[in-house]
Amino acid sequence: QAHLVESGGGLVQAGGSLRLSCAASQRAFSTYTKAWFRQAPGKEREFVAAVSWSGINIFYGDSVKGRFTISRDNAKNTIYLQMNSLKPEDTAAYYCAAKYSELQHAYDARTEYDYWGQGTQVTVSS
Repeated sequence: QAHLVESGGGLVQAGGSLRLSCAASQRAFSTYTKAWFRQAPGKEREFVAAVSWSGINIFYGDSVKGRFTISRDNAKNTIYLQMNSLKPEDTAAYYCAAKYSELQHAYDARTEYDYWGQGTQVTVSS
């Protein structure tokens, strides 16, 4: 059973930064499209960012463009989410997701993804 494990969440003041990591348990995940989603209490899970397996295609949700950066290191089976200029509305549980794809697509639909991590909480205080 493949696993994705997120880390790096925490409490930060508005305007601050955090870097999330998502480590995959299997080397095969290096050929998967990977993404970050988030979910605040009482809200639906929202797309944040995605990166194709080679890193050539990247796509961001409108609410994080210009502030967040997704990247991946296939040698470490890990993806990252650098979050800058954080706002209170960024407060949510952040989830890593993976989808096998030989295409260089960065999917933004939650239903596309087959594997999910357990999430890491990010709280931004005002």
